[in-house]
Amino acid sequence: MYKYALLVLLPFLISCKTEQKEPSVSIGKVNNGELKNGVKFSYYGENYNYFSITSYLLLRRCYVHEKVRLINLNTYRNLNKRFPKQKWVIMECSTPQGGKMQPHKTHQNGTSIDFMTPLKSIKSNKQYFWKSHLGVWHYLLTFDKDGYLNKRKKVQIDFDMIAHHILTLSKEAKKQGVKIKKVIFKINLKDNLFKSKIGKKLKKSGIYFVKYLTPMVDNVHDDHYHIDFEL
Repeated sequence: MYKYALLVLLPFLISCKTEQKEPSVSIGKVNNGELKNGVKFSYYGENYNYFSITSYLLLRRCYVHEKVRLINLNTYRNLNKRFPKQKWVIMECSTPQGGKMQPHKTHQNGTSIDFMTPLKSIKSNKQYFWKSHLGVWHYLLTFDKDGYLNKRKKVQIDFDMIAHHILTLSKEAKKQGVKIKKVIFKINLKDNLFKSKIGKKLKKSGIYFVKYLTPMVDNVHDDHYHIDFEL
């Protein structure tokens, strides 16, 4: 069903314009703000795609400030040179005018993005794709304290790819005079994230990871990690 819907909508998705005539303006805060002249991500690029047709076309939650989009596109371009077989998935951002976007508390001014946690197959040690096609239902996936999907030992979060992604985002953000304000990721998964060589580099980078989350917020930030940029 998903593949059929994508084929039907493909011409429209390809033709969607992503440019705006006036500069983007982020107003207020991520939890109380607006977005003017936002730009949207293309539904897919060379090594990334947006996660849900419903969210993209009907809810229109694929908009960000123009600098935020540039940072992300440059990041994917650089990651593609280092990891040409790796695919990345963007989840919800902001609506065209920003403002409240249920059930999110933030995502209001075009500087917030949810990124799908990349997964790997334990058996093959290659990227695992199937669960990325769940659309908005992906937010309901659960992982144990070591990042295994639904407590099974066949599929695990690829913590190294998350670390590479966030460090590259930070590097590209600095080039635009922007910084990562905060990262939200499930608290009990951070030890695994910071364990490897690249993970230790991420920990020492000074990028702020939220240290405390309410149980409800914490529980939903395992299938994705949330990043706020500060313009």
